[in-house]
Amino acid sequence: MTSQNVRARRIADIEPSIFTTMSRLAVEHHAVNLGQGFPDFAGPSWVIEEFITALRKGHNQYAPMSGIRSLRQAVANYHKRFYDLEWDADTEITVTAGATESLFSSMIALLNPGEEVILFEPWYDSYHANCRICGAVPVCVTLHKPDFRITPDALARAVTSRTRMIVINNPHNPTGRVFTREELQTVADVATAHDLLVISDEVYEFLVFDGRRHIPFATMSGMRDRTLTISSTGKTFGMTGWKIGYTIASAELTDAVRTVHQFATFAVNTPGQHAMAHALDCLEEYLHEFRAVYSGKRDLLSEGLRDSTLTAYRPEGTYFMMVSLPADAGMDDVEYATRLVTERGVAVIPPSVFYSNSREGATMLRLCFAKTDETLREGIARLQNGV
Repeated sequence: MTSQNVRARRIADIEPSIFTTMSRLAVEHHAVNLGQGFPDFAGPSWVIEEFITALRKGHNQYAPMSGIRSLRQAVANYHKRFYDLEWDADTEITVTAGATESLFSSMIALLNPGEEVILFEPWYDSYHANCRICGAVPVCVTLHKPDFRITPDALARAVTSRTRMIVINNPHNPTGRVFTREELQTVADVATAHDLLVISDEVYEFLVFDGRRHIPFATMSGMRDRTLTISSTGKTFGMTGWKIGYTIASAELTDAVRTVHQFATFAVNTPGQHAMAHALDCLEEYLHEFRAVYSGKRDLLSEGLRDSTLTAYRPEGTYFMMVSLPADAGMDDVEYATRLVTERGVAVIPPSVFYSNSREGATMLRLCFAKTDETLREGIARLQNGV
């Protein structure tokens, strides 16, 4: 039986993730990995201690399908404290196996074959893949460098009679944009006018810099009951391996998501949920240091690249930085990134794989600065002379 016969048609054209490819090359070439988006250092020790305590208390069996109630309540509590949003912990919040499963379950639950989904490119790769697995059609709106702004005309042109959903990621991976209220209102106006659902991926909600404030999409006028908000304790506390995310939505939308979730993963890491319930209750004490650490890493990388041939776009949020290739590079992002990892020993992500309409991605690279300062300095040194 050939591989073409084995693979279902819905996944026939889906290639291995670029993150898998670049991480494999990084291992093969003993490279400094500034590619895949996760910290190379441990998260807060006090959260780890809570995990150990949960283990010792015997929290080792299946959690409830929707997540332990203390974690769901902790999510509801911080949304009230930070954003003045009211959510019912029992009927409107679901704990998932990371934001990745939340995205998958939400899109499988709500999209029909042939329906169109508006994505802003560059997009996070699972958005596009999930659309195709669902049989939905991704329709891409380009965020053009150097500003990467959402423009009303481009968004309006993307809407058709088949449009079902808009997916927005704010703060935005990979560009590092924190969208303004005006930009979010543009999306909200289109969603209202055309009766669309919105998935708002807000996993970097707490990682914003220079005094900016995150604006949850559900706070926009008329958006609460048509928005599915997705976030991740893994991103907030630097524990990506625990895979604890959550979906927040109206009871009707939540019921649909849970219908898929119960058969996708059913339940999520029980001791980790107990630890993260405590962690979310301590957000106020934690966030100042969290932002200060990552702001310093952003500055270290951007300053270090000043003497390189790469032009950095200073991010407003997330732990990613886009950089432009030199005008005389003579190669696209994939070739440049491949040569960096094989010849210079530093792994980055070529972002053209996150575009469908524009070739702008071929002129840039994405770097991750969620790394120790030692790792960043070594990566900067290897990037200084390009390839």
